[in-house]
Amino acid sequence: MARRQKTKPQENKHLNRFHYTIDQAIEKPFNWEQMVRLLKYLKPYAKTLLPAAIIAMLVSTIIRLVVPILIGKVAIDIAIANQDVNMLIQLVVGIAILYLFSYLGNVFRIKWVNILGQNVIYDLRQHLFSHVQRLSHRFFDSRSAGSILVRIMNDINSLQELFTNGIINLLMDIVTLLGIIIILFVLSPKLALAIMVVLPLMFYISTKLRRNIRRSWQRVRIQQSRLNSHLNESIQGIRITQSFSQEKENAEFFDGVNTDSFEAWRNATKKSAMFRPFVEMSNAIGTVILISYGAWLIIQGPANGGIEVGTFVSFAFFLGMFWEPISRLGQMYNQLLMAMAASERIFEFLDEQPNVAEKPDAKQLERIKGHIEFDHVQFSYDDKRIALHEISLEMKQGQTVALVGHTGSGKSTIANLISRFYDPTKGAVKIDGTDLRDVTIDSVRQQISVVLQDTFIFSGTIMENIRFGRPDATDDEVIEAAKVVGADEFIQRLSNGYETEVEERGNVLSAGERQLLSFARALLADPRILILDEATASIDTETEVKIQSALRRLLKGRTAIIIAHRLSTIREADNIIVLEHGKILEQGSHDELMDQKGEYYDLVKTQFQMLDAI
Repeated sequence: MARRQKTKPQENKHLNRFHYTIDQAIEKPFNWEQMVRLLKYLKPYAKTLLPAAIIAMLVSTIIRLVVPILIGKVAIDIAIANQDVNMLIQLVVGIAILYLFSYLGNVFRIKWVNILGQNVIYDLRQHLFSHVQRLSHRFFDSRSAGSILVRIMNDINSLQELFTNGIINLLMDIVTLLGIIIILFVLSPKLALAIMVVLPLMFYISTKLRRNIRRSWQRVRIQQSRLNSHLNESIQGIRITQSFSQEKENAEFFDGVNTDSFEAWRNATKKSAMFRPFVEMSNAIGTVILISYGAWLIIQGPANGGIEVGTFVSFAFFLGMFWEPISRLGQMYNQLLMAMAASERIFEFLDEQPNVAEKPDAKQLERIKGHIEFDHVQFSYDDKRIALHEISLEMKQGQTVALVGHTGSGKSTIANLISRFYDPTKGAVKIDGTDLRDVTIDSVRQQISVVLQDTFIFSGTIMENIRFGRPDATDDEVIEAAKVVGADEFIQRLSNGYETEVEERGNVLSAGERQLLSFARALLADPRILILDEATASIDTETEVKIQSALRRLLKGRTAIIIAHRLSTIREADNIIVLEHGKILEQGSHDELMDQKGEYYDLVKTQFQMLDAI
């Protein structure tokens, strides 16, 4: 982990570039097309859960709108005014039954919308994860694991409230609000108009606040992304942090990032909290208008254009119900703003297309023999530096080819192009005469195994880790692969043998043991092409001798590409290719290159001089 300048929370400053990124995200207008795109995830449930939840919502909402009319216009203005006890009893029983149906409607609404919401969140997270897995290496080269984790977990979690309650509640509040407005105007247009005077005030308040609220929630998402990225980096690099005794400095830096996240949340919640008090103020104004003007209309009487007491009571009921959906709609708008900020970031990933893309008519690559050809291949990771300069080379079927050169010479780039992690900028990479761009990616990679220097061991058992390369392999085949590479010996010494659980990244194993497992994993896949990228760098000399013996048998009939700085591991290669700055300097067998006394000769000589010095 790079050394950081100590940073106090109040002094923590962001880079200009980061400010620019925030401003770009915040200044984007509310994208309703994007929101519609988000709501399309409801489509699979449009004929089942969604209509069921809507019907349950309508039942409870309609009952809520009917009951105040029954109380005001029927119970007070008719039954009580005429002292009709039987009618009053019937009304009480009827209202009780209606409330029972309303209760059942609410129960089923809550149940169905929660099932609906969880299904949508599951589908969205599955879609995003599956899409990210198919993206090219360029995508991961430019993003930290923490920032990707935030999109898949936190950003999708922030949509949970929208899908579990928000959408149905939004429909319920709209239906309630429209129903109340229509009923109020039917009951008394004069009193309804008087109360509606406060609506323009509320509209102005919500319009004025919403841009600031949106900016605040977008800043929260960005700060949370930084916090998660730093956490991921800190945890993965904890050994380096402790090795250099930088715990205090790292904690101070985290304090600054954590404070930024805290301040962003506090600012956003403070602005969001302002909305409800404004609604309550409008409610108070409406209540004052209702009491003063409504009382005057009652005194006037129905004969003089006034209203009855029952109408006033119904208005009082509806006025209490009127501000509730408006208040919730304000909260819903905040929820939409949060969902908008999260969906922008989710769809940014979903809209990302693989740099290595399959052609629409790409065909399956049949069982290959392993003949590899680079035809005037040029490649660049960016526009500034060329990694390979129009190289042409041939790796014949069954050959063991070693790639040698200083760091940055292009060795790993050649391996990446063979596995089609990248496509060449110019020229073509061919296997058995077929351009890799004309075939499906899976059909290429299923016939190639790669063993890296920094091997990755997944949490799970030893057996599961070896079987990762070929899930349908039997236990006997797994054990045989481990025996061939010399891994069986240390596995048998473990507490549960092949069923021993290893933690994430295999930290309970030594570097050499992890590398042996990766060898077994690669060989179990029975590849036609085997790429060893500094695969023996973490293995001691004694273990390397065992592996070399096993590799002689296993590489027979396979094309193998070996990348190694330790030149002793490639002496028996059929062809050694010496690279420098993306160009081929020389190639041939070990003896041929030693006789030429060129670059390879100098590399070998230098390395052995260093060993002698040790």
